[in-house]
Amino acid sequence: MAVREFRLPDLGEGLTESDIVSWRVAPGESVELNQIIAEVETAKALVELPSPYAGVVSALHAEPGQTVQVGEPLVTFEVAVAGGGGAEDDGGAAAASSGAAGAGSGEAGDAAPEGAPETEPAPAREATLVGYGARPERSGRPARRRRRTAAASTPSNGAAAAEAAPPAERPRSTPPVRALALRLGVDIAGVAGTGEQGLVTRDDVLAAQAREDRGASARGLASSGAAAGAAVESPANGHAAETLSGTDREPLAVAQTSSRERRLPVRGVRKHTAAAMVASAFTAPHASTHLTVDVTPSLELLDRLRAHPLTRDVRVTMLTLVARAVCLLLPRHPALNSAWAEDDAGAEIVEHGYVNLGIAVATDRGLVVPHLLDAEALGLPALAAALTDLVETARAGRTTPERLTGGTFTITNVGVFGVDGGTPILVPGEAAILALGAVRRRPWEHEDQIALRHVVELGLSFDHRMVDGEQAARFLAQLGELLADPALALVLSGAGGAA
Repeated sequence: MAVREFRLPDLGEGLTESDIVSWRVAPGESVELNQIIAEVETAKALVELPSPYAGVVSALHAEPGQTVQVGEPLVTFEVAVAGGGGAEDDGGAAAASSGAAGAGSGEAGDAAPEGAPETEPAPAREATLVGYGARPERSGRPARRRRRTAAASTPSNGAAAAEAAPPAERPRSTPPVRALALRLGVDIAGVAGTGEQGLVTRDDVLAAQAREDRGASARGLASSGAAAGAAVESPANGHAAETLSGTDREPLAVAQTSSRERRLPVRGVRKHTAAAMVASAFTAPHASTHLTVDVTPSLELLDRLRAHPLTRDVRVTMLTLVARAVCLLLPRHPALNSAWAEDDAGAEIVEHGYVNLGIAVATDRGLVVPHLLDAEALGLPALAAALTDLVETARAGRTTPERLTGGTFTITNVGVFGVDGGTPILVPGEAAILALGAVRRRPWEHEDQIALRHVVELGLSFDHRMVDGEQAARFLAQLGELLADPALALVLSGAGGAA
């Protein structure tokens, strides 16, 4: 047997750390090559880590909720050596460092017992995982794992033996729900699932957290009353009347404060979003413009598409029409599909000859902005299908890191939350972002008459270094014209040219 140390790999461009969400294995368990061993949260997505080795887990070097830097040890494995030969003696340093890391994380019993096989030297560079390895069968559960025999898996002391015990069966839940439970400090193992086949839902976790808060508040009140020491029966209502001095009242105030506020660590998507928004707000000079449009013709088009046999199965929405219109117009307004590049030699404006369209998606983990590559090349049916898949994948926490970088223009659909519009902050590296408000039925001037029409507000934020107000206004006005008369899209090819 030889010892192998698996370090956190680079999971995507610009990612330097990840948070451990959950372990799928425990010390002493046998694992197969590419079996999922952990779920980690990067600044952009939830990622399942496959095992790079087939062997036995010797030690886990991080706890759930802990932040691990790229290159730091995650797992130590014992693996079989081809031919059954022992490892070279110069691998002892790697084994010692692995043991030290395990001790630092509280796993003192993971040191190799006397007489254990020596380790082979660690490889010079840990390979980057491509595609995160093969997944287990899509059953919603981890792949089945084999256990070592009792003699082979007996640790050197009792504490480690307790850690090597088989973990309890984890309730069925989705990765975003488990991440939410971790952030709220809720033990998901104790949450009864109300979803299909006992699935633990987001509402189950929130309800459990509320019960814990009420319990903490009640315990705080009870302990404060006991600390007061003196409570007399009130003759007026029969309830206990507390007689507290100023000193006695302090524990009650502390208990109330602790049960009414929480301090949440800033990590994962929230940490990335905070850094990106600060960088954008204090780097790019933001400006904005707004337009309210009569989109009744667009809604009538949607109704016809949903009813027609050829397009009945195409899930076209108002967002789809807006996205298609944006893709048709951006080649005619290259300033809004640009990036600002600056170094010691000077600054440049990079005009993109493609549209990587970002869609802001609200998830349980926070806001993410995945994008569609070359969205300008997609027709309406393909764009509708791609948008549906993009949003569903993001909400499930399964967006790959490469889909979260390299966007050129973003749409945020704030209308789904029932608001009329907004002034969004730019995604770093992009020149403009469009906010789509809710469609409202309002009195509107139409053909010289006042009539009830469906209107929507469009809000465009732009980087004033690259985009002039006149350019932004022309783009937004033409977008409004396309939505007010979607038949105009038939004469647009999407090729560049003068507006």
